[in-house]
Amino acid sequence: MNNDSSARIVAGLAEWIATAAPGARLPSTRSLVARYGASPVTVQKALRTLAARGAVESRPGVGTFVRAVRVARPNDHGWQTAALGAPRHRVPHLAPALRTYPNDVIALHSGYPDRDLLPERLVRAAFTRAARGDSTVSRPPAAGLPELQAWFASELGAAMPAGLTPPDPSDVIVFPGSQSGLGTTFRAVVGAGRPLLVESPTYWGAILAAASAGVRLVPVPSGPDGPDPDELERAFARTGARAFYAQPNFANPTGARWSPGLADRVLGTVRAHGAFLIEDDWAHDFGIDAEPVPLAARDDSGHVVHLRSLTKSVSPTVRIAGITARGPVRERILADAQAESMYVSGILQAVALDVVTQPAWRTHLRHLRHQLAARRDLLAGALREHVPAADLPAIPRGGLNLWVRLPDTTDLTRLVRDCETAGVIIAHGNAWFPAEPTGAYLRLNYSGPNPGAFPEGARVVGQALARQ
Repeated sequence: MNNDSSARIVAGLAEWIATAAPGARLPSTRSLVARYGASPVTVQKALRTLAARGAVESRPGVGTFVRAVRVARPNDHGWQTAALGAPRHRVPHLAPALRTYPNDVIALHSGYPDRDLLPERLVRAAFTRAARGDSTVSRPPAAGLPELQAWFASELGAAMPAGLTPPDPSDVIVFPGSQSGLGTTFRAVVGAGRPLLVESPTYWGAILAAASAGVRLVPVPSGPDGPDPDELERAFARTGARAFYAQPNFANPTGARWSPGLADRVLGTVRAHGAFLIEDDWAHDFGIDAEPVPLAARDDSGHVVHLRSLTKSVSPTVRIAGITARGPVRERILADAQAESMYVSGILQAVALDVVTQPAWRTHLRHLRHQLAARRDLLAGALREHVPAADLPAIPRGGLNLWVRLPDTTDLTRLVRDCETAGVIIAHGNAWFPAEPTGAYLRLNYSGPNPGAFPEGARVVGQALARQ
């Protein structure tokens, strides 16, 4: 009986709505109860049916109204073109390494380690302890928690030979991740419109940070062994640059690790030109067959600005990095950092410090080395088997990536698209070049999820490449 009454009310109101103006108010529930001789429950049921059809909308405390028909039309944001004007510095689009995809694909593109490679138990316990401490409500110093500054300084100082002065904790500035540190350092040390020498290829995040800071990049050719020292010397002489950004240990994307001889020669060139070396020690925790020794451990004169990140090795939610800089350059960097973010979350600093000072942290890193070695060798072997046209210039002794060269005739855009259609996500190497690419490259990450699927992923890449 109630169903019949509800349907009768719906039909009657639908006729009234058809002739009513958009936004017209429906009679009150009390009026409808009297008109149709129905209970309030039945009337409410009829109104809910009309609302579900999109015919009416309810405004609590006000009443029920005929829904206005909203005609789809294109957005007109053209006024913003005049308001914003042309960008001073065009920032690159989102890099392939940051794009997210469904879980049912074979992901070889990401720049972050799989969850299985993180010290999850240590991180969870650290958050629990930090939540009970003062860091949840207190403002930390602008340069960072003193204990965390001391840890960064001590780690770098332990790698320095006798005769060199280790850094002081006050030389360290804590940042909310390496990307923030790069942007601040490029602004403070280089400055908008001025030249910054970079390896080519180099980390896409550095290219992004330089574009945001308005810094002019000057590429220096770099291969499996590192940058060409003669080209570096010529670039300094030609441009008058006062800084060189580089990754001496397990470079992203090439995996290059500088020899001691190359490191000494680069440092000599930097010093001769009165310049800075901005050292990105992103892979410090990802050594496999070799121990990473920062170039900053060879210098106590302030020529090397050392950036050490914990984000990828501790957890992507703990975005913490430390920059060690000696002399006036430290004050320049700190001033820019304060203007940008004032200070870094105290609770994240406390968590990072807790994790890296636990005895289990060193145990985790030893296990991590073996896991990365197995993944690297599995992916490299699968590429050799299924992608015979691919060339691996060198198997990296650390880091997270393989840098793979394909035939020069390869259509990388088509290859990426065809592989994605087949459920395999790869990143072509163009995003890692600060100028025109010098070949067709893929950067494949062996620290991603489901390593057992690496052979299948390589087979899909090989088949897609063969179709070209």
